[in-house]
Amino acid sequence: MITPRHLGMFIAAILCASQAPAQTPSGQPPSSAAAPAASWEFNLSVSGYIVPQGQSYVNPTFMADRGKLHLEGRYNYEAQRTGSLWGGYNFKVGEKVVLKATPMIGAVFGNVNGVAPGLELTVTRNKVELYSASEYVIDAATSAGNFLYTWTQLTYSPVEWFTAGYVVQRTRAYQTPLSVQRGLLVGFTHKKLQFITHVFDIGEASPTVVLSMGYTF
Repeated sequence: MITPRHLGMFIAAILCASQAPAQTPSGQPPSSAAAPAASWEFNLSVSGYIVPQGQSYVNPTFMADRGKLHLEGRYNYEAQRTGSLWGGYNFKVGEKVVLKATPMIGAVFGNVNGVAPGLELTVTRNKVELYSASEYVIDAATSAGNFLYTWTQLTYSPVEWFTAGYVVQRTRAYQTPLSVQRGLLVGFTHKKLQFITHVFDIGEASPTVVLSMGYTF
């Protein structure tokens, strides 16, 4: 079983690797024109899931990025009363069409225990953006617990402070008659704050509503 001590060692190893000084060729002094070290960027988001039949819950997520390094912590994402810690690598390509991708590996612990490879992907062109966060949980207890989670959304932002789009989700954190939920979203941004409302299963007798707030610093 994965323990908090193992998770701490996992994150510490990633941090040490990201902060190790670069080596210069033998006999050559360090360059005086070396690029400054990248600064940390943080994002904290909290999503409230209003789910039919008394399954409502809160899902906090914290992200920390420094250059190529990506760290992330989630709770109530893979399952309720379950946490996960992640380490990944950021890269970005393109100019008119910009692709940002972060392959990751995560440790899952709580009601579900295991490991999970994951990928966060963003493709942007002008005011249109495709975002997807997916992972495959490998349950340490039984292969029957293995599961593919995904959150994918396509959005359009006519102005900087407003976003609207279409969203698809597949999760086991709660149960509905539909294994894949589809819905609409609208979002508003004010400085470093973002507020988004998602409504899944529109037209069904009991839709699911997700209210999210994010802060970047």
